[in-house]
Amino acid sequence: MTPEELARQHIDQLLMQSGWSIQDVKAINLGAGLGIAVREFPTDAGPADYMLFIDRKAVGVIEAKPEGTTLGGVHEQTIKYGVNFPKHIPHVQLPLPFTYESTGIETYFSDLRDSDYRSRRVFTFHRPETLQDYLRDAVTLRGHLKQLPELDITGLRKCQIEAITKLEKSFHNTRPRALIQMATGSGKTFTAVSFVYRLITSLPKPNESCSWWTARLWAVRPAVSSPITGLPMTDGFLQNYIMSSYYPPILSIR
Repeated sequence: MTPEELARQHIDQLLMQSGWSIQDVKAINLGAGLGIAVREFPTDAGPADYMLFIDRKAVGVIEAKPEGTTLGGVHEQTIKYGVNFPKHIPHVQLPLPFTYESTGIETYFSDLRDSDYRSRRVFTFHRPETLQDYLRDAVTLRGHLKQLPELDITGLRKCQIEAITKLEKSFHNTRPRALIQMATGSGKTFTAVSFVYRLITSLPKPNESCSWWTARLWAVRPAVSSPITGLPMTDGFLQNYIMSSYYPPILSIR
């Protein structure tokens, strides 16, 4: 088996685990399920390794590469297929909004609807329902992060206000990774909870079926350990802050 064939085998497994049905272009049936990944789909720029369809409309492209390939260098090739998608075939927009580059071991994703989009590493492919939820919102998550309302500084210390403000500035400038460094006793956990609560209450509220909301915000987990036990401070994080009377209850915690 060649490296290319091995990569496609891994990609097929990831797609099926994420709820996609995989089809060859000669046996295409877009009514077989919500999400269909079609191999070697023809475009005006040549065949795309995988073309993604949701509810019979094209939404994205996957460019497959053998393990060890520097994926950042092939992003423009992926976009080329989305730009040159056949106009007579149903699609959500052109260029197609979602692109992936993958070796089956490493996968990068882009949402081209962002004005300053960039590839980011993801652990697997999004489910069809998740991409469908993305499309329902005209503004992307990064777009919403540029439009947060003014910070309510009630109850916050000066150092906490500075930390939250600079973190939001980092997100506004499309720098999604940031580190807050604060002194012992300055209220690091309270600062973190304040920002998480701000995101949850400031961003548009999801519909009941909005799985992207769960994936983006509900998966917040403290990485701080107790100096006494060395164990993650999950219970304290939830009970002393999220569940406290300082913040109105908004989460059902399991």
